[in-house]
Amino acid sequence: MTTVFRKLCRDDMAEAASVHRTSFDERLPWLAQLHTPEEDRGYWRGHLFATCDIWGAERDGTLLGVIAFRKDWVDQLYILPSVQGQGIGSRLLDIAKGAHPRLFLWTFQRNTAARRFYETRGFVATEETDGTGNEEKEPDVLYRWTA
Repeated sequence: MTTVFRKLCRDDMAEAASVHRTSFDERLPWLAQLHTPEEDRGYWRGHLFATCDIWGAERDGTLLGVIAFRKDWVDQLYILPSVQGQGIGSRLLDIAKGAHPRLFLWTFQRNTAARRFYETRGFVATEETDGTGNEEKEPDVLYRWTA
């Protein structure tokens, strides 16, 4: 079973939104159901597809992980919980790193698995907030990576 990494098209956005929601709800259950599936699909198809490069990892026709990035920023990186730890997230992150010499991203302070993932891949925490500036009102942390 080979994992294929490819740039996603607009028709892939519903499945990308589903990967996002599945992973998000598994890792951050206290924030689950913040948006409806329709809102998620609209966000991926509208905002993210218009402003980001979006890549995915798929195996046997099933999307397993997605990354949405733009100049200096990783906006989204989600891997299905059932395939985490297989190198998919690292490969997707490497695609963004190969496209930009500097990247920033936000993650929630309580998401220790994500924090460990980014820190072991060269990202450095530069700022922590109390969450008043984000939609979820959840304390977060800003990371920076430079080539």
